[in-house]
Amino acid sequence: MLHRIPTVMAQENHVIEKRTNISLKYGAHRLGKRTDKAMETWRNYGLGQFIHWGVYSIPGGYWNGKYYLGAAEWIRSWKEVPNKAYDTLYKKFNPKNFDAMTWAKKAQNMGVKYVIITTKHHDGFCMWPSKYTNYSIANTPYKKDVIEALVNAYNQVGIDVYLYFSIIDWKHKGYRSSLKNDQDRKAYEKFKQFTKNQLVELLKRYPSTKGLWFDGTWDDAWKEQAAFVDSLGTELRTLVPGLIIGSRFRPDDLGNRHFDANGNMMGDYEQGWERKLPKSIEDVHGNDWDCVMTIPENQWGYHSDWRGHIKTVNELIEMMVKSVSLDGNFVLNFGPNSMGVIRPEETKIASEIGKWMRVNNQAIYNCGYLNWEKQDWGYYTTSRKTNEKYMVVFNLPVSRMLKVRTPNRVSLSNAYFNDTQKQELTIEKIRNNEYYIHLPKDMDSDTPFVIVINDSISKTDSENYQKAKI
Repeated sequence: MLHRIPTVMAQENHVIEKRTNISLKYGAHRLGKRTDKAMETWRNYGLGQFIHWGVYSIPGGYWNGKYYLGAAEWIRSWKEVPNKAYDTLYKKFNPKNFDAMTWAKKAQNMGVKYVIITTKHHDGFCMWPSKYTNYSIANTPYKKDVIEALVNAYNQVGIDVYLYFSIIDWKHKGYRSSLKNDQDRKAYEKFKQFTKNQLVELLKRYPSTKGLWFDGTWDDAWKEQAAFVDSLGTELRTLVPGLIIGSRFRPDDLGNRHFDANGNMMGDYEQGWERKLPKSIEDVHGNDWDCVMTIPENQWGYHSDWRGHIKTVNELIEMMVKSVSLDGNFVLNFGPNSMGVIRPEETKIASEIGKWMRVNNQAIYNCGYLNWEKQDWGYYTTSRKTNEKYMVVFNLPVSRMLKVRTPNRVSLSNAYFNDTQKQELTIEKIRNNEYYIHLPKDMDSDTPFVIVINDSISKTDSENYQKAKI
């Protein structure tokens, strides 16, 4: 079926441009959001965790004493690293201190509702005992299946598991970033079958998997595989009913990713928000989406030396709240070391976020966008289940008064702190649809706080203020 769409988003920078309707066989299969139960669950998570863990945790961002400026999991691509030397690191991978339940309980304590776990990154090393390659956890000194351990532990504490899988595989002989001749295409056919086999294997080994998170799909070679990838996606979805796959996976007939040539999203949610956030609700164009974020500027896998700006707990909480306020989820990354230990800095941040979430999670879980005019003090969220409305305050005004502007015919009824005391706050009406909520004059806070607000709707405006004549 063809649909005429007057505008389209460029996949990387979300620029709107006009484009004519294009006939596509492998474009978007659906317009609008999925409305099934599995997608509703995903939409209401609020907070997720990303785990980048593999043999790249052994060098930890250094090779022969030299500091690698890039993301630690990319170190094999560095000119200073001989590929053959890197490809033998797995023989030293023995995370004796790894305890899946310890990780799961830390995530639970943080308030995490879903986790994305790297099964295989660009280096091609498999964290599960894949029968399709010897380059896996089965042939390390550790030997045990860490993916199975993590899936079981996270499921046991009530956290849904999603599996990360890189299409790029630097180790596989058939992998190509581009296809320049018949020899490349012949080799790539074997790689495609290998990729398919591994994905089917993952879903059969771990049937509780809720979704797949794909990376490394930007290669020209992969962007030529629209028919194959479309068929593969269909097969994977038959293995796990309700399987969720984001917009990174499929190219359309013309090699577009994320959005097809007609501007329609390909996948169940938009994955264009990596280490960045939309500015407004208009930027997400009505799509489901999530933001995946690092604590340092750009380190996913374990790097022993964090440099540059390290995000604070309050920064990360604000990113989470902003994501939810714009109908998205927020996913925070962790990079355990080669011994299987989550670094102390990440542990502390997780604990502090969890402390905040235990008091304020009702403004995050099952919540989304409230169409009230944003004010400088912070963000609104609203519950999709109860319609309760929340103000999450990050910037405490000197006046200790929070401005609220409601839509037409909506009046503020009451407001109170979302804490154990539920202290009622004074509301001052300035004019129609404009209010000040008065905070205690002596109030001070070094952490964001939540106010619950209730409103009422009238058929007509209750007051008419004299307008100046022009």
